[in-house]
Amino acid sequence: MVKSPLVDRAGDRLGRIEDLIVRLGEDGAYPPITGALAKIGGRELFVPIDQIAGIESGRVGLEGERLSLRRFERRPGEVLLNRDLAARHLINVVGARLVRANEIELACIDGRWSVVGVDTSARPVLRRLLPRPVRRRVEPGPILDWSSIEPFVGHVPTARLRLTHRKLARLHPAQIADLVEAASHDEGEEIIKAVGQDRELEADVFEELDQEHQQEFVRTRSDAEVAALLSKMAPDDVVDFITELDQERRLPVLGLLPPELQRKVRSLLSYNPETAGGLMSPDFLALPRSTPVGVALERVRTTDIPREALGVVYVTDDEQCLCALAPLVALVRADPTASLDDIVQHEPVMIRPDADVHEVVRKMTDYNLSVFPVVDDSCHMIGQITVDDVLELLQPSGWKGDFGLSAPD
Repeated sequence: MVKSPLVDRAGDRLGRIEDLIVRLGEDGAYPPITGALAKIGGRELFVPIDQIAGIESGRVGLEGERLSLRRFERRPGEVLLNRDLAARHLINVVGARLVRANEIELACIDGRWSVVGVDTSARPVLRRLLPRPVRRRVEPGPILDWSSIEPFVGHVPTARLRLTHRKLARLHPAQIADLVEAASHDEGEEIIKAVGQDRELEADVFEELDQEHQQEFVRTRSDAEVAALLSKMAPDDVVDFITELDQERRLPVLGLLPPELQRKVRSLLSYNPETAGGLMSPDFLALPRSTPVGVALERVRTTDIPREALGVVYVTDDEQCLCALAPLVALVRADPTASLDDIVQHEPVMIRPDADVHEVVRKMTDYNLSVFPVVDDSCHMIGQITVDDVLELLQPSGWKGDFGLSAPD
């Protein structure tokens, strides 16, 4: 449509189409065409959709005899397909990848023209480079339905809408983090602002970002904003972030954390990061061995400990020393009236906080452990190491999982 002629009812050329205007709508809706931007006599004019009789391949026809000479002005919520979206990154929410809108597909549905999809392949680019007589020989690529698309519109001066939280919330935080890392800085900021509508999701995504991107996105945020974000994160992840934060900001941000989280973080900071103490999380659930299974399950349901730290309930003796582990699956299968002492295996493998990471990895591998309790010299629980902490430790520096962020061939 771009550069195609604008004609009157008699078929006489009045000017040319510079762009089409759409209004972005609700999730899953095809954005309707609200008008065209036409150049007539050197002026850019707005042609509303109700004055357009038809849109055909290669031309746009007017409905009436007259054309308004009103200059084009952006209206809130509207975007220009060619200027604002074409050849730019979009998010394919279904595929959790960044794609490029090499061609935007239109269709007339129930008498209304709308955007229905995008061609992300290289074929539209090739077609535009070829001479006109042979362009039609290049078949279009696969069309990605617009319902799975989330466009970046932060660069549009009048766009009220930004990325919608509802679509991004369908993705795993690690997928969203990979999108942020694959995007430009401005695009990444737009993603972070969108997920910021859900503070828990924002914290989960921030935890998954690499250190470079974490530091990049907090440079423009106040200490209070950074502390509010960290308050939703696990203590061990907060420690990792604090240690990478600029020296002059560490204490101010730490001082703004909630008291309980601040206590945990200060405790973890006292350990060498290359030891079990520096690797552990202080969040765990420990109960006396006389606790009924039903009561233990209720504690699992009601505790504010993060769910990823609740795969195991730790069992303590009368001196509050660790004496056994009760996997959550064993609790679910057990008689609710039985005590923890009746269903667990005693003498668990445990480790001291000053053990180096090599010993942690070796023992978790030898004993096939998914969690590793960390105890003090009196065998009192002080934290736990989970298998994901070890996997993160073992992955090569700079390595990142591939969620298919590149555009398809």
